[in-house]
Parts: sequence; structure tokens; C-alpha cells
Amino acid sequence: MKRNLTLPAVLALVAAMLSVSAQENPEVAPRAVPANAGPNDVARFLAGMPVPDNSPLAPLMRDPAWQEHAAFFEREFAKLNLRQLQKLHAWQETGLPESLQPIPVAFYMFSGPDFLYVDQFFPRAAVYVLCGKEGLGPPPDPLRIANLSGALGNLENAMKSSLSTTYFITKDMKIDLHEQNLNGVLPILYAFIARADKSITNVTFGSLSGGGAFEEAGPGKKGGSVTGVRIKYTDNPSGDSQTMYYFTTDISDGGIKATPGFLKFCQRLGVGSSFLKSSSYLMFENGFATIRNFILEHSNRIVQDDSGIPVAYFDPNKWNLRLFGVYLGPIELFKQHYQPRLQELFQQSNPPPLDFGFGYRWNYKEANLMVAERK
Repeated sequence: MKRNLTLPAVLALVAAMLSVSAQENPEVAPRAVPANAGPNDVARFLAGMPVPDNSPLAPLMRDPAWQEHAAFFEREFAKLNLRQLQKLHAWQETGLPESLQPIPVAFYMFSGPDFLYVDQFFPRAAVYVLCGKEGLGPPPDPLRIANLSGALGNLENAMKSSLSTTYFITKDMKIDLHEQNLNGVLPILYAFIARADKSITNVTFGSLSGGGAFEEAGPGKKGGSVTGVRIKYTDNPSGDSQTMYYFTTDISDGGIKATPGFLKFCQRLGVGSSFLKSSSYLMFENGFATIRNFILEHSNRIVQDDSGIPVAYFDPNKWNLRLFGVYLGPIELFKQHYQPRLQELFQQSNPPPLDFGFGYRWNYKEANLMVAERK
């Protein structure tokens, strides 16, 4: 004879079965939803670096997808270090030792998420300002990623060109950064910060007022018209506390006119050093005079490749120029921006060679680098 179970009896029976099943096989025990991981743990996890045992992300390190990702980044960053960074540091000690001194601010216009190189060239800036048209994306949360293998693979693809050449390929980033998981530049910034041996202490999302004040807002919330993030971190080798800002903004003349907050924010930071690399020769164009003039007026030192500010804009009465490497002219895509005057300067000064790639010329035998210092 059948017995009809009431709902409470059914629930009690299911609970008892789950309890027995969990004791026999602990892996099916219901998992409590862990607390959110802090941004430093997230950055280390995305960078393929171990997180502390007590981190909510620690269990995910057992996932084969993360282990493959960690192995991939270990290989790629080891190759980058041998091919580029060790040579860059050796050059810096003799070619640009002043860049190793503390400075108040490093401006990196047209940077996208390339924190790696501005940190290498100006390791002791108190503040870094990066910007690009690429959006931040939501705060990455590995605990909410459904397909960890796909998301981490997407991050690897977005960073691959930067690790193997020296620059991001914008069209690749557009595809990679807009996948469902780990989209935007934030995961890339996190990974570079962790790999640079820094510990994130605070992440604040915000936007810029028309007057250039950074105002706190939730991620993705449009407070002002220019949205961004402020990341505070400690540089582990030196113990320095540093701050990096990234803003999504258009720095063409029209963009600055429409949303003046970004340049006003930069003006508040005073005079510092500027870094320009693989910037699509935009400051050769008529529509980028405002940002070009800002960099010339607010920099004591500018480190750039030939795609930065055309040499014609450096007044010899105000600037000393030092050249390194060779000038072969722009790559084919930008050949219309060949600079005969720069070619003359390279021929006259017989510059010392570079043994690391820089900018679009990622083969060191073809690379050029210019250091402009205000007199």
C-alpha cells in the first residue's frame, strides 16, 4: 500500500539522504558560498601566482584550468624577463639612471592597460596616470566565473601580444576584452601589478568631475563623464606606497573639449615624467595638439619611441635629446609618418645600440628610443 508523503516529510527525507551521501562522499557536501576575495588575492590568482591558504580563492588553485594558466604565465613571464626586462634594467643603469629616482608623477597617455613598461621605466613614481579608450570592465571575481578555463584563456589571449612583442594589438583586445568573462582592462592591470611584485592595498572606482576631481562611485556607475579606477599598492622590494589611475577617455582635441575633467585632473598633479610607446603616431595628426602640448608643458623628461611626439616639436633651446638604437622609419602601417629630421639626428649622433625591443619595433636590432630632458 502506497503512503503519501507530506512536503515536510519529503524535505526531511531529502536532507537525510544528502547527509548520508555527504558522509560517504565528502565531495558532494553542499559548499558554503565563500566571502569575496580581496583585490590582491584576485590579482595574484589572475597572474597565475599562489594565493594564501586562507584565501577564498585557494580551493580554485586545484582546478586544472588554473594550474595550466599558472604554468603558461610562468613560461611567458620568464621568457619576457630574459628577452627584455633584464636587458632593459642593465641599459637603464647606464643609459637612464635618473629614471630610477623617486618622481611625483608618471603620465602614460595612449597606454591602454600597459602598466608593465611604465613601471619598468619609472619604477619609483608616486602616482601613475594611464588612459585609453578601452573600458575597465566589472571587478573580476573568479568565484563567479562559470567557465574558468575559457575566462583565463581569454585573459592570456588579451595579453599575449604584449608579452611576446612590446605592445597590445588593439583589435585583438577588442575581441578578447569583450568576451563574457574577465572583460575590460582591469584583469590585465591586476595581472601586471601582481607579476611586478606589488601588493594591492585598495581599489576605488570613480569618475572625474568637470573640474578634474576624482569622485568615488561604484564600478561601472557614471558619476562624471570620465570613468576610472584608483589602485593603491605597495612595491614589495622597495616598500614604497604607490598609486595608479586608469581612465577610459578620448584624448583627441574633440574628446578633451567634450570632457575636460581628465586633463584638469592631470594638471592638478603638476610636472613629472612622460612615457609614450606604440601610440599609433596620433600626435602627428592635427586632432591631438592639446595632449601633445600638455605633455611638453608638464614633463621634465619624456621617454618615447618615434611614434610619440614628432621631433620637430622639441625646441632645441628647451630640450636635450638623447637617442638610442636605430631609426628605420615607421612600420609599414604608419609609413606616412617618416621623419627625415629624426633620421639626420640618428646619423649625426651615432647612438649606442639597444639590446631590447621597444614600441612597434619589438626586434631589438630595429628598435629606437628617445629620451628628451628639459634644459
